Amino acid sequence: MRQSIDNRLTSEDEYRNIFEATSEALVIFDMEMGLVVEANPAACEMYGYTRQEFIGLNPVVFMQAESYAVFMEHVRTAEAGDVLESLVVHLHRDGSPFYVEVRKSTINYRGQPCLLSVIRDVSRRIQIEKTLSDQIEARRREQATLLAISHTLASTLELQPGLVLDQLHEIIEYTHGAVFTLQDSTLVTLAIRGTGQLNKSEPIRIPLNTPEILTTLFNGHRPIRVADVLSDNPQAQFLRSVFGTAAAELLEGMQSWMWIPLAVKGRIIGGVGVAESTKNYFTAHHANLALSVANQAAITMINAELYGQAQELAVLEERQRLARNLHDAVNQSLFSAGLIAEVLPRLWDRDQEEARRSLEDLRRLTRGAMAEMRTLLAELRPSTLTDSSLSDLLRLLGNAFSGRTNIPVAVDITGEFFLPAEAQVAFYRICQEALNNIAKHAKASQVEINLTQEAAVIEMRIRDNGKGFDTQKTFSGHYGLGMMQERAEAVGALLTISSQPGQGTELTICWTFTPSTRQGASLKESL
Repeated sequence: MRQSIDNRLTSEDEYRNIFEATSEALVIFDMEMGLVVEANPAACEMYGYTRQEFIGLNPVVFMQAESYAVFMEHVRTAEAGDVLESLVVHLHRDGSPFYVEVRKSTINYRGQPCLLSVIRDVSRRIQIEKTLSDQIEARRREQATLLAISHTLASTLELQPGLVLDQLHEIIEYTHGAVFTLQDSTLVTLAIRGTGQLNKSEPIRIPLNTPEILTTLFNGHRPIRVADVLSDNPQAQFLRSVFGTAAAELLEGMQSWMWIPLAVKGRIIGGVGVAESTKNYFTAHHANLALSVANQAAITMINAELYGQAQELAVLEERQRLARNLHDAVNQSLFSAGLIAEVLPRLWDRDQEEARRSLEDLRRLTRGAMAEMRTLLAELRPSTLTDSSLSDLLRLLGNAFSGRTNIPVAVDITGEFFLPAEAQVAFYRICQEALNNIAKHAKASQVEINLTQEAAVIEMRIRDNGKGFDTQKTFSGHYGLGMMQERAEAVGALLTISSQPGQGTELTICWTFTPSTRQGASLKESL
């Protein structure tokens, strides 16, 4: 029996040695009292207590409230053989929190049911995971912001340099900022953001006196970061020398500077400069973000430039078209009228009947020239096409056509018409194009224009008694007819063309009021 007792004591000593020596924190809790009954040195060191202080301690002292609730739930529900795990927050003796992973199992200790907790401090791991999670979330927000910036900049065709600075500020905080364009080897500010009078300052002009300065400044289309603009660093000295007196205004109170070139396909078009009041503020990550915005901004600036050129070209083409119309229609009509007026006195003396016919021709020519001039004035003032009534516009087109071609046009209008602006312009343009086609191709001697309304449907018919054509062979490739079809579809109208060789042509466009268009037409009528 003594041998059995000696063996048991030896076994307890071995377990005690293992318990004391293990590097993991081990704490034994009495399940009835809920108190600490044993703790190894690793646990005492982890929590900051001596063994005498730890034994008998209520765990509410070193556990946060939520963690203590989890502990008590395990005490109530634990059964023999269970292994319970949890990630909770415990407290050091000084009250500072730390994350722990706890594995609990039931044991019999000194004849009492107890809970053995193996506790591991995982605060560093949790902090690393949180840091990574924060970084991932920050990158996600940056990507979302960059996508939104790209969409915003790509959705505008007009140059808005201030928008570039505002969008850049969404992802990089800065105090001063400026967008520059390169004009004949001179950097000129298009927009400035900053403090004090900087926002109200006149455009700043910075001459780049040598090609070497330009090459250095644009740095192979890579950003330049200056940690301290007042230092003796070569880049800081270069910045001060290039910006000269402008540096005092742009860099007043600033210490960090970042320059981002604006270039597209090797063409340098400007740059963006941002400054901050603290040293070494801009990071390599800031530079990458800024370059992403700058690349999109450069494309936007090029698009705005191309859009401006397209607008100028459109204005030039419109002027040329009006000049051709003046020459082809008005000028020729007036020239013919002038010839008639010159010979009319002599003709009257010789043959009054012939003179009366010439007077009628003179009246027709002058009336047509006046109508053509009014049409051209309407082209110069697009609001005329929406402010005037559709019936007046169609009569104007008919008179101008008759004066130009000597082909009579019968215009029949039934009802009052208040169409939305886009629908009225479509009717006008389609009638205009139809009359142009008749003048060029139909060889007609009579044209009729009928405009009617039945219930919610407005219908315009244009008929001529010309030579007609085979719609199956011609319509799909005919430019003028194709344009009319596109105009009709754009406003939801139905365009039909019926014609046969030798039997003339009839064009019909039908447009139907809907609830939304009724509201728009009512608004136009009230105006």
